[in-house]
Amino acid sequence: MAVELVHVPIRSKVLEGNAPGDPVDREVAVLLPPGYRGSETAYPVIHVLASYLSEGATLLNHRPFAPGLRERLEGLMDSGAMPPAIVALPNCFTRYGGSQYLNSTATGRYEDHLVDEVIPAIDAHFRTLASPENRACIGRSSGGYGALRIAMLRPDTWGAVACMSGDAYFEYVYLPEFPRACDWIRPHGSAEAFLSAWEALPNREGPEVVALNIIAMSACYSPVADDPQRRGAFDLPFDLETGELRVGVWERWLGHDPVRMVSGHADALKALRFLHLECGDADEYHLHHGARVLSARLHDFGVPHKHEEYSGGHRGGSWRFDRVLPAISRAIQP
Repeated sequence: MAVELVHVPIRSKVLEGNAPGDPVDREVAVLLPPGYRGSETAYPVIHVLASYLSEGATLLNHRPFAPGLRERLEGLMDSGAMPPAIVALPNCFTRYGGSQYLNSTATGRYEDHLVDEVIPAIDAHFRTLASPENRACIGRSSGGYGALRIAMLRPDTWGAVACMSGDAYFEYVYLPEFPRACDWIRPHGSAEAFLSAWEALPNREGPEVVALNIIAMSACYSPVADDPQRRGAFDLPFDLETGELRVGVWERWLGHDPVRMVSGHADALKALRFLHLECGDADEYHLHHGARVLSARLHDFGVPHKHEEYSGGHRGGSWRFDRVLPAISRAIQP
């Protein structure tokens, strides 16, 4: 039986007036389990958060030898490997390529959009089991980071979380990228000038993306929130002239690192019914090290979780949904 794809439009109130001028009209792609239309059953919900440079609907794309999420769900549910669930794919894309699913004066209130607008909209439109214990979140890369961070800060949101190759241990994932990003931004004189030049390029998939990524993370982690004359501004974590690390800005970044956040939010993570971390053992952004450190920190604070490594890098990991979706769906069944 087929998984049905529907789209739920949302006009966001919390994103109104966002500094980059990104759209407030958002559309959530929703995948309904086989038999949804012919039953009165209420279903658990899995929210899947897209990675950086992607939006929710991107997960529906399929490539040769790599089916999209809709096809994966059909196979998993038809075979009985995965209990039925509603799957929602939010869109939290920004001018910078992503929002990290957090609130920032430089990007917008994407945590509030996801938790206070998207989740209630899905519960209102469909027959859901509208309680945290029957709601899960899966994310890859930045999506995994967002799923885990919201679980810490908004413990009434998810009952189960899977962080797949999520951003963690910022010393390894971001620091190595700073010199290359500086080299791309410096000739333009500012991050905004670089952005304008990059947006004018006919091909925006070149090596300059490393600079866009660091600009995006700066907008998320180090916005300038207390200066009305610099609305939407953010601080880069390095001096643009010399490349020297700006220690004060970097410390602000580190405050958003899940590894450092565990100590203050262990109780929220302990309340989860299911917490899964995983990463390929040759991740190009060193996130396998981040997952190991994060798992060790969770052990230190007595947080139950599962940590897996598999053979592979950061890209091409969509096949892991075949492993993670059934497990997390079982965890949130009534």
